[in-house]
Amino acid sequence: MTHATPARRPDGRAGVGGAWHPGRMTSRVAAIDCGTNSIRLLVADVADDGTLVDLDRRMEVVRLGQGVDRTGRLAPEALTRTLDATRRYADVIRGLGAQRVRFVATSAMRDAENRQEFVDGVTEILGVAPEVVTGDDEAALSFSGATVVAAEHDAPYLVVDLGGGSTELVLGDASPQAARSMDVGCVRMSERHLRSDPPTPEQVAAARADVRSALDEASSVVPVGQAATLVGLAGTVTTVTAHALGLERYDRERINGAELPVDAVLAACEDLVAMPREERAALGFMHPGRVDVIGAGALVWSEVVRRVRDDVAAAGGQLATVVTSEHDILDGIALSIA
Repeated sequence: MTHATPARRPDGRAGVGGAWHPGRMTSRVAAIDCGTNSIRLLVADVADDGTLVDLDRRMEVVRLGQGVDRTGRLAPEALTRTLDATRRYADVIRGLGAQRVRFVATSAMRDAENRQEFVDGVTEILGVAPEVVTGDDEAALSFSGATVVAAEHDAPYLVVDLGGGSTELVLGDASPQAARSMDVGCVRMSERHLRSDPPTPEQVAAARADVRSALDEASSVVPVGQAATLVGLAGTVTTVTAHALGLERYDRERINGAELPVDAVLAACEDLVAMPREERAALGFMHPGRVDVIGAGALVWSEVVRRVRDDVAAAGGQLATVVTSEHDILDGIALSIA
């Protein structure tokens, strides 16, 4: 299912996410972020001052990481779904005349033994080979994209990109200072632990223990207690935010930049973890492709928020709110091309 957010520029072309300023030198780029759960496209004009003006931004849930945690391989049907989406994106890119393209693949591709099949398929469709980036590179790209929103708040920023197979933590101010990728995400935790509907207390406890262990290791590298502002990115976080805001349908403008009390975020997470699938599917803001994995994603996000809050308090500070950004790794990829 495609999820796009159009707006208008003065020249009549569709776009979102920024004001258009005539006279600037621009470069038209296409960024593709292929994760464990979804594949996303951004075609944008990048001005010489680093301003992004969106022409097309869309997302499809393809679940490329289906079964990868268990088998170590990309499933044939997952490959087919993802390459089909890539063909549709190639049509959009050609239609808008993007001059440069960068395709970044993340957690599922890092873990897959048969990733060359995917690399060959994408290269044939786009004429550009997908880059399988490291967790640290993924974190740096996410930080670059998130600073559009983070810059309005106090530094240092802890940017958390919660994906399907991994979650990136990156701490910094003007640039990243410390980063770590954890092998926990909404798809991986769903397949590994939360198999019942709703999950049993034992399954929830096992998943929390898994996330806490990953956070113990990550916080030895990324001193999360130094954060002045916690910024969450990606579909799980934006969906939790929509729930916390009480939205009847997904509203990117209200979600982007939303600053919520920590307790409100944690309450929304707990609600989604315990909610049966049928109730999740009935939520007006819920993307159909997230229904099966949002409980696990909300569990991961709740553990991250608690850890940061507690570590900030232990360092003598206070984390009272959490910020959500709709600008993320996709924006970072686009900026990196230009």
